[in-house]
This record gives sequence, structure tokens and C-alpha cells, in this order.
Amino acid sequence: MQLSKEDVIAKANSVCKGTLMETLNIEVIDYGSDFLTARMPVNSRVYQPDGVLHGGATAALAESVGSFAAHIFVDTNEYFVRGIEITANHLKSVTEGFIYAKATFLHKGRTTQLLDIKITDDHDHLISVCRLSTISLPKKK
Repeated sequence: MQLSKEDVIAKANSVCKGTLMETLNIEVIDYGSDFLTARMPVNSRVYQPDGVLHGGATAALAESVGSFAAHIFVDTNEYFVRGIEITANHLKSVTEGFIYAKATFLHKGRTTQLLDIKITDDHDHLISVCRLSTISLPKKK
């Protein structure tokens, strides 16, 4: 049975309890056949000492949304997904509001996946561009 868009979003958000995603208030907000979007508030909890968004928090958002996307598109009864490499180019500083991460697939293979993740702010300005490689490995039976 295919889950509805609302069910996929609710399921993704429900598994965040007690994790880094909950700590950073990362919330999945949209999903389609080839993308997943999440958002994270920008406030003092994710600042670097000089009062702007920390690049590590941005990378955590990117890896979270990319990993969620990879999980959605594999059979998680048979496989588990792990990130194997992430790159992030930070282009603009943010001090308030939300940032949004949209992960889209560049490659959706049986074993490896490559995702392009664009991070934007409330005004749709590009904040960071990230790439995430993931691997799907069989679960031990």
C-alpha cells in the first residue's frame, strides 16, 4: 500500500523524537516523487559565537533531509541507509527565521544514492548548496 503525502511527512517527523533532528527542531514539510523538503528555525540554539547560523547546523539539516529522502525511496524492511559523504558550500549568512532544505536525487541506485540539497531562507535566497552520498545496505536476517 502506498502511503499518502501526509502519512509520509507524519511518519518522518514522528521518528525524530529524542534525536538530533528534535534538538534542532528540524521538521519535514513537503514530499514528492523525487524530493523531500524540511525546515529548521534559525535562532541562538544554532548560532556560532558571532550570532549567525552555524555551518554545522546547516550541514546537519542537509544530511537529515537527504537521509530521510533516501530512506523513503528504499525498502526499509530489507535495507538500512547511511550517509557516506557530505559536502557543503555556505554562500550567505542568516540570523533569524527559517532555513529550508530541499533534497533531490541526482542518482537513485540500488546501492548508492547521490542527492543535491539546496538550503534557502524565508526569502528564497540561496544559503548553502550541499551534496550527500548515501549507501543502502541489506539488514542482517
